[in-house]
Amino acid sequence: MNLQHCIALALSLCAGQQAMATQGDDATWTAHLRYRYESVDDDAFARTADAHTLRLRLGWSRAFADGFSAGVEAEGVAELNDSFNSGANGRTAYPAITDARALEINQAWIGWRGDRGGAMLGRQRIALDNQRFIGNVGWRQNEQTFDALALDAKASDAVTLRYYYLDRVHRVAGDEAINPLARERKLRGHLGNAAWTLPLGTLVGYGHLVDDSDVASASSRTFGLRWTGSRALGRSTFGWTLERANQRDHANNPRDVDVGYWLAEAALSRGRVTGKLGWEHLGSDGTSGFQTPLATLHAFNGWADKFASTPADGLEDRYAQATGKFGSGRLQDKLAWTVAWHDFRADRGGARYGTEWDASLGFPLPGGLTGLVKLADYRSDGFARDTLKAWFQVEWSY
Repeated sequence: MNLQHCIALALSLCAGQQAMATQGDDATWTAHLRYRYESVDDDAFARTADAHTLRLRLGWSRAFADGFSAGVEAEGVAELNDSFNSGANGRTAYPAITDARALEINQAWIGWRGDRGGAMLGRQRIALDNQRFIGNVGWRQNEQTFDALALDAKASDAVTLRYYYLDRVHRVAGDEAINPLARERKLRGHLGNAAWTLPLGTLVGYGHLVDDSDVASASSRTFGLRWTGSRALGRSTFGWTLERANQRDHANNPRDVDVGYWLAEAALSRGRVTGKLGWEHLGSDGTSGFQTPLATLHAFNGWADKFASTPADGLEDRYAQATGKFGSGRLQDKLAWTVAWHDFRADRGGARYGTEWDASLGFPLPGGLTGLVKLADYRSDGFARDTLKAWFQVEWSY
């Protein structure tokens, strides 16, 4: 039985458990509704894209005997207008906004949890560490999920081991995308992750061996080490992240790849404000740049998403960011803001790509709603074109 058959079995078991559920059992229902307006003014296009989209996600899960549980989650996305290229509507005269119409099973899994570990089989979200390499891309309306087997164990109170076998990735473009490779990809992936909590922070070692059956050039093996921690400095807190990785070709990749990655980030928090300075390096070997196709890419290298695929000459991202909260009375600490600046350059040759300013403000609304406004302003120095993006969204969760 392959993993696709296991997914079908997981879905049928979830349906069976749901049919047996009563008001007195420990089933859990979830609902999430998100409206978003997104505008993209990209100088590479004569037209500005304006997208109104609505996403509804409904989930059900239930714990039953001996540590077992099951869950299923459906997701629907509606395109409320057509003045943008969703990847499914054929409106290629407009810039891309990848929030395409969709109606699909987002998750369907069975799992087991014991005192020292657990397992999950089926369609599921996977978010490792800071999601730089493996993530669920929660920003987009259609979430990225995986058909996978997940195992974890507590080797000791300080050491956690995780393993994932990836069979398929369901991408954010959704099942209606015109390009079939933007819908889903067949994988044979092995992910290993070991986290060790130490007095001087947390040390994580990882290895990702991913064979992409649909895009051979995306097959890679990546090994790395990540160290994060923080220390009190009087009334302030100093934090750090240091990471180093190497990526090579894997399986049937026709390219000869050998590229490096490193990240150095320092953070200082005081009161309700945190400042960060960082330098992220995605190296190049002259023909290929360090790639992270399964990451939550929107969270890295600027919200304008100009570097979702690393250029062949690599990428140097020097950035500064400040985050904080403010408000008084009933809004005490409920207004959350972020401002960030990026300087993008090539790894090889040192050419300047461009700069970017990002800013956001999150706020509560009546009726349990939350709101967000967000801006990204990319200014090209030769890579891509000037791009201004703006968002307004409202969310409700149950």
